[in-house]
Amino acid sequence: MSNVRPPAKRCIVSKTNNKSQKVSPDLDTPTDLSQEAVDKVSKALNVLLADAFALYLKTKNFHWHVSGRHFRDYHLLLDEQADAIFATTDPIAERVRKLGGITLRSTGQIAKLQTIQDNNEEYVPPREMLRELMEDNKKMAAAMRKAHKLADDNEDRGTAQLLELYIDETERRTWFLFEASRQEGANAA
Repeated sequence: MSNVRPPAKRCIVSKTNNKSQKVSPDLDTPTDLSQEAVDKVSKALNVLLADAFALYLKTKNFHWHVSGRHFRDYHLLLDEQADAIFATTDPIAERVRKLGGITLRSTGQIAKLQTIQDNNEEYVPPREMLRELMEDNKKMAAAMRKAHKLADDNEDRGTAQLLELYIDETERRTWFLFEASRQEGANAA
């Protein structure tokens, strides 16, 4: 009786044998989603990821440069919100990879994809900071809903579920920014 095992057969896990695919064979992740679905969902998630980085940096910028009588409250609020935004980046990027897509690789790529506009002004009044971030968060929530619909349309439940959580968190940030920026005794902006 011999203890020699026959050579193991190599298991090919590639989702496609298409030579024109955009993913290196070394990064090709198996999935039951079509390549078209992977490409569409990955593209939408990468824009959300770029916007998350842009919104994170803008929120930190305002956190660092806020001033005035509500400094402490706004400074802490913006720091908390920046942390929450940054916490979404790794799960979004990893979701792209789980699908077999390619995610962001550089700040240059973020700059090309982001839809959230930077604010490089020397000084922004605190209320304007809060209002601008509120609008940016509303824009993020709308983009997340579109990506959620795309995920639903392609039967990608994992992405849809992840986005549901982030939509709720983004709406919470929007609400807090709205309330913090309201004029005394008024429901108007």
